[in-house]
Amino acid sequence: MSVKLALAGTGWIAKVHARVALQQPDVELVAVINHRTDSMQSFTAEYDIRHQYTTVEELLDEGGLDGLVICTPNYLHAPQTIVALNAGVHVMVEKPMAMSATEARAVLEAGNQSDAVLMVAHCWRFHKEIRWLRDQVEAGRIGCIIRTKSYGVHVNWGPAGWFVQKRLAGGGALVDMGIHAIDTTRFLLGDPEPVSVFASIGTHYGNYDVDDTGLVTVNWESGVTSYLESGWWQPHADGPEAGTQLYGTSGFGQVFPTFMDIPNAERSEVERVDAGFSSEHDSHTMESLEGMYSAQMAYFVECILHGGAPKPGGLEGWTNMRIVDAAYESACSGQVVML
Repeated sequence: MSVKLALAGTGWIAKVHARVALQQPDVELVAVINHRTDSMQSFTAEYDIRHQYTTVEELLDEGGLDGLVICTPNYLHAPQTIVALNAGVHVMVEKPMAMSATEARAVLEAGNQSDAVLMVAHCWRFHKEIRWLRDQVEAGRIGCIIRTKSYGVHVNWGPAGWFVQKRLAGGGALVDMGIHAIDTTRFLLGDPEPVSVFASIGTHYGNYDVDDTGLVTVNWESGVTSYLESGWWQPHADGPEAGTQLYGTSGFGQVFPTFMDIPNAERSEVERVDAGFSSEHDSHTMESLEGMYSAQMAYFVECILHGGAPKPGGLEGWTNMRIVDAAYESACSGQVVML
């Protein structure tokens, strides 16, 4: 069976999804959606896609579609996902899945009421180094996790266009970059529920109505406390995008660079367990990242062909948005927000 996929959007991430979709043996890219016809024409020519549509509704009316990958600006994520799910079309929607937790809840409910698959593209869950560390945690190699640190930061760089317009993006660096830190942390911890959030968020590096600097502390039901940084245009970051450190009762583990430090029984020496991957820089090359995106696409296609609820799905996307909303609320009030 060939899975017929369409792409909503023609930007950078849509091009990544198109490239990796074409590598899948069971996928046929049949259509692209964008309100700009010039952008669609160059996109369809580059990836040999037959059909062009200006709206999701127009595409759905035509029929014959199995799945939709949504790569549009954030304000379109929820409405496009809901209309596709209501039509019985499988969806992988880019992060964040919605503009707010309220919108995300509506998407989650639409997914629960549909026979179609709902997946949220929290891509770092599919990176081989992050999956390695998750395996070590599950095996108990570093004991019970006490605290974590994670990063979602652009150094000396930041986006433009709709990313820096609140009405189109919903937020700034926190929803663009910080959500990677949030989701990677949750994945490595086994997806615990958040209990409380405290945050300091501001705009210091640009003239826009969204944030470019954020410090967020999350307490989880498991008893773990997580510290997360988000940012654009920062002069320095202690770790690369999705870089995460885990402090356990029996050792320490991190990704990018990826290794564990395991003290011996007397704690007088530490064994360095090297994961055997490349350097921190190489982990973020396009070749490495396309491997991550390819694994993500293969998983989405597998869920379509063989059924089962994807993870990350609507529940994971909604939980991340609850944390994001709580962080913005805490930054405004100066108080801890209970969830």
